[in-house]
Amino acid sequence: MKLQDDELGEIVIRKNASSSSVRFSLSPDGRLRVSAPMYVSDRKIMRLIETSRSELRKTFLEHRDLQVLKDGQKIGKHHTIVVIRSRVSRVEIVKNSIVVAGDYDHQEVGINQEIRDAIKTVLKEEAKVYLTKRLRILANTCGVSYEALRFSHASSRWGSCSSNGTISLNISLMKLPDQLIDYVLVHELSHRKHMDHSQSFWDEVKKHDPNYKKHRKALKMFSPFL
Repeated sequence: MKLQDDELGEIVIRKNASSSSVRFSLSPDGRLRVSAPMYVSDRKIMRLIETSRSELRKTFLEHRDLQVLKDGQKIGKHHTIVVIRSRVSRVEIVKNSIVVAGDYDHQEVGINQEIRDAIKTVLKEEAKVYLTKRLRILANTCGVSYEALRFSHASSRWGSCSSNGTISLNISLMKLPDQLIDYVLVHELSHRKHMDHSQSFWDEVKKHDPNYKKHRKALKMFSPFL
């Protein structure tokens, strides 16, 4: 179930038989997510959202709507934010630019769902080209193969590798420096030899990224959230 809130934007409500209480969280794609037991009525969930609005405003808006983008800010490897003062508000992708037009006093804008969708689109386009090619190169270097490559954004993980050889990569990787992207790709490719995080796995990672400890630490400074 989805609902649109004037202040909080799109809210995704999911009911789960294993849930024991109603929980609020911010999903990786920037939306407010509500997880609730099956027996909790939609009406009660709506009441909880209202009674929790003050707290949600502090947490949700702090991490989502209060984020700002500045004119000239880079998005991914090849796109740039262009802020235009205009009476008509619009967001559009023009060549290598995400054009954000509106009645802005300063050359910065708060991130809303429309802007986030545009960012998601350009990051996915870049990921399909860059990550596909880079993964193929590194797989050859590591001496491994994979069955399929999938792209996602609705995940709190940078990447994953399934037992059947499918590698999934978060399109937010395109926000990272090149060396950190390579670290994530090497990490997932190393799972083709070791599906755990044993010492043998980390030894494999080290073969292809001698500075993996430094890169692993640096990665924690970034978030896969869009």
